[in-house]
Amino acid sequence: MAFTAKILLLGSGELGREFVISAKRLGAQVIACDAYEGAPAMQVADGFEVFSMLDGALLRAAVERHKPDYVVPEVEAIRTEVLAELEAEGFTIVPSARATQMTMNRDGIREVAAVELGLRTSRYRYAESLEEVLAGAEHTGLPCVIKPVMSSSGKGQSTVRAADQLEAAWDYAVANMRGDRKRVIVEEFVAFDYEITLLTIRTRDGVFFCPPIGHRQERGDYQESWQPAAMSASAIADAQDMARKVVDDLGGYGIFGVEFFVKGEDVIFSELSPRPHDTGMVTLISQNLTQFDLHARAVMGLPIPAITVRGPSASAVILADRNSETLSYAGLAAALATPGGELDVRIFGKPNSRPYRRMGVALATAGSTGDARRIAAEAAGKIQIGYGD
Repeated sequence: MAFTAKILLLGSGELGREFVISAKRLGAQVIACDAYEGAPAMQVADGFEVFSMLDGALLRAAVERHKPDYVVPEVEAIRTEVLAELEAEGFTIVPSARATQMTMNRDGIREVAAVELGLRTSRYRYAESLEEVLAGAEHTGLPCVIKPVMSSSGKGQSTVRAADQLEAAWDYAVANMRGDRKRVIVEEFVAFDYEITLLTIRTRDGVFFCPPIGHRQERGDYQESWQPAAMSASAIADAQDMARKVVDDLGGYGIFGVEFFVKGEDVIFSELSPRPHDTGMVTLISQNLTQFDLHARAVMGLPIPAITVRGPSASAVILADRNSETLSYAGLAAALATPGGELDVRIFGKPNSRPYRRMGVALATAGSTGDARRIAAEAAGKIQIGYGD
């Protein structure tokens, strides 16, 4: 069978699953990799590998065995130094080995944004001990946010409002960090009006932007998102200018999820992911091309047409509430019958659950953003997860 490209996907969660579907529609062959068998992207890929991507030898072996045209990371926890070596040997790392190195750790991307590029960020300090956490909080003031420099989906993140909470926040961050770096960032708490994700696509033909996506988080993890987010033209221009500077500095081609806090007309850089973003799940219903379609096109060097939003749209997550190895789902028909707008539901197909793990998402379009958010949340609430153990 002939393929347009061969892709090795590193990480096989729900974002990877949708990327595999988009890439295969363009004729690509995709090998999905993750630390456990049966991951969502593996279920739709051409083949799969099971290994820890923090094991540099196994990571290198997989790349050398498959000899892909593109190595596409979907997770942060990867031996990025191995990716840098492979890139130097001629493999194409998406978007670039430098981007994966700078964004795998929050200290790396913060230094690029704040120090190298001079973008506006919150005040911050790094800490590798409780004593340094106390000093960091003295610098930022209270309240502050403490989070591991290496984690995902809000794991290990706390908002500290009193000094006697700092030790517990340090312990929580250390217990939930990924990798082997015992380091946190102590960050000024920004009393923002709202926060957005600006999906930024870097291509061989230039940089393109999706309309801004608003989102709400709990425990540092996204619960709902909507598009377009209401922003002034000047605030959008500022966000686009900052996003362009960062992605051009990181290099390579693909989609970047660039997060900002917005207070009034002030736009403050927060974080960046060099891959599709969880809040961008809303594009599965909102845009003519989803973030996964755009990522696949950018990676494979294909043209990007005008990006349009169909109308006010929203996503709402479906969460598990316990650990289980045996799962079932009910309420799908009721969820899809929720009145008021166009609706869709995606069940991710994860083989097990844990408290607050995302298991699916409800998607809606309606006449207004408020209606779309309400309909998506109502539909998500109708999905019942059954636990067999």
